[in-house]
Amino acid sequence: MSDNYSGIKRRASRQIRVGSVAIGGDAPISVQSMTDTDTRDVQATVAEILDLENCGADLVRVSVPDMDSAAALEMIVRQVHVPVVADIHFDYNIAIECAKRGAAALRINPGNIGSRERVAAVCQAASDHGLPIRVGVNAGSLDKDLLEKYGPPCPEAMVEAALRSADILESHQFKDYAISVKASELNLCCEAYEKLAAATDAPLHLGITEAGGLTAGTVLSAIGISRLLAQGIGDTLRVSLAAPPTEEIRVGWAILKSMHLRTRGVDITACPTCARHGIDVVGAVAELEKRLADIRFPLRIAVMGCVVNGPGEARGADVAVCGTPKGEAMVYVKGQRVGKVPGTEIVSVLEGMVRNYALTQQLEFKLV
Repeated sequence: MSDNYSGIKRRASRQIRVGSVAIGGDAPISVQSMTDTDTRDVQATVAEILDLENCGADLVRVSVPDMDSAAALEMIVRQVHVPVVADIHFDYNIAIECAKRGAAALRINPGNIGSRERVAAVCQAASDHGLPIRVGVNAGSLDKDLLEKYGPPCPEAMVEAALRSADILESHQFKDYAISVKASELNLCCEAYEKLAAATDAPLHLGITEAGGLTAGTVLSAIGISRLLAQGIGDTLRVSLAAPPTEEIRVGWAILKSMHLRTRGVDITACPTCARHGIDVVGAVAELEKRLADIRFPLRIAVMGCVVNGPGEARGADVAVCGTPKGEAMVYVKGQRVGKVPGTEIVSVLEGMVRNYALTQQLEFKLV
């Protein structure tokens, strides 16, 4: 299905580059996550970044809390393929060191970096090495004067904090930045982004911070991020989950794919199980998702349990199976019925068809 099907008009924003990845303007919305390894453990951090790459990460962020981590960063970036963003707080010297050691971007909060001179030094290092900066505002860490002015965190306070930080960077003639205004409360977060989007043309990094575990966090993030994306707001995103980082990438892509904003990998349509099913839909889908996780080109599969909706869904899929009362599955290619297989073989048959397509660009039905 075409990306243009979304009908969403993207907000106009200026474009920055994080290594090889463009963010903002007409660039695709990028998906990113953050490692949870100790950055000083180069081997573990590289392994996790490579896993994130395989899941579809466009960018990966790493925490750099000390100079030892900054030294490790240089070894990490040499062994991975995606741009690596260095996440720094408080110590401006670490930010400068990361710029020297191969970071593709810096994530800072100018308010906790310190004096005007220190922020100027970070901006200069970023300029010298061609790096953008992401300004991160969080509802849980607003400046004291904003809390005194507005009371509890509110969208207006978050936007003022973001624009204040942007003004600090621009006072040093630095405009190569993106902004985020994250909160764990969905409406607060979304309203802050909506107000910020109207106040700046900077690219925006989306996320509902501290969203929760895999299920609750996925639901909360999907609601909030899709609400913003539907308005054309957002240039890059992270789904923040108390779960393995690879899950953040999977959910991020699922959001973009469901809104037809980007396509990547196999998109599986499946029916909710009921007493009519003639095949094990739940088990087949779980196994297909696992086996086809490495496939990068877009392809749509439908796994349907019975003939009520199965043939209709098959018409919209590249390849589909539809269960029968006898425990078999009818196989469809581009909406045309091409054969029949035992229900126990549908996973192997579909995987074979997809992998053959990866090699030949043809969907051929063959019994295994």
